[in-house]
Amino acid sequence: MADAKLQMFENRLLKVYKHKNKLAKRQGIDCFRIYDHDLPEFPFCIELYENKIYLAEYLRRHGMDEEEHEAWLEKCIDIIRKIIEVKDENIYIKQRKRKTNRHDQYEKTANKKDFFVVEENGLKFLINLTDYLDTGLFLDHRITRKMVMEQSEGKRVLNLFAYTGSFSVYAAAGKATSVTTVDLSKTYIQWAEDNFTINLLKDKNKYSFIHADVKQYLKTLQPNSVDLVIMDPPTFSNSKRMKDFLDIQQDHVTLLNDVLHALSPNGVIYFSTNYTKFIIDAENIKASSIKDITKATTPFDFEGKLKRWCYKISC
Repeated sequence: MADAKLQMFENRLLKVYKHKNKLAKRQGIDCFRIYDHDLPEFPFCIELYENKIYLAEYLRRHGMDEEEHEAWLEKCIDIIRKIIEVKDENIYIKQRKRKTNRHDQYEKTANKKDFFVVEENGLKFLINLTDYLDTGLFLDHRITRKMVMEQSEGKRVLNLFAYTGSFSVYAAAGKATSVTTVDLSKTYIQWAEDNFTINLLKDKNKYSFIHADVKQYLKTLQPNSVDLVIMDPPTFSNSKRMKDFLDIQQDHVTLLNDVLHALSPNGVIYFSTNYTKFIIDAENIKASSIKDITKATTPFDFEGKLKRWCYKISC
């Protein structure tokens, strides 16, 4: 029975990999999600970063002792290695709790500092598959990043809850007149700066990196001070570095209205949340237009699997 289940996993992985790899090659994409818990007995997330595999096993009650689980996992890895044709040393394995938000993104799990560079749409990004729960690049926002780049020329861009600054890099590459990157984590602010450096984006007069609590930072902004804003907050955060906690369902109206207060007359916000039960309170948001662009920003490798919302909000 165990062998039959492993064969089922192999068949499924082969099918999804062939399909997604073909689409990725057609679009010139080297980093994409291959598999995400397609079969209940194999609770993996498998992502390809050029020639490296990120394999996350979601923790569950599997009924195996430690030795049995290790043997089972090794068999699964053999299947992954065979189908995707990747070297054993290029498979990075994590165990993680299944989560519906990015609340845990700042949790460090190791300190190997094993960074490497990947490309997306001709831009370079530092990836780390060993030290953190997340990799440094959220693959589900590939389309949204490109949209931001295409709309950034001549704009003052503000990236809030910026993580490693991938949206900021896209905005700078899209010829934004200024890009401000804000995050609560010094580690990720530095990572964002490093992403700018490897893309040869060095104009200190145009690009600023701010270590701050976004809720407090927004209160300092003046009207008509930004044109395009990206905001992808965690679902919940009670970091000691914050003045108070963040609950995105409860706080999104205040956050968005504070951003709208700072926007130029034709300004736009790209707002995203991973809270699956999120309901936008459109009535109390002081915007002229709120458009759900979740489907339009869903990449091929996340179709039917995406657990986030995305909105385009106009002043």
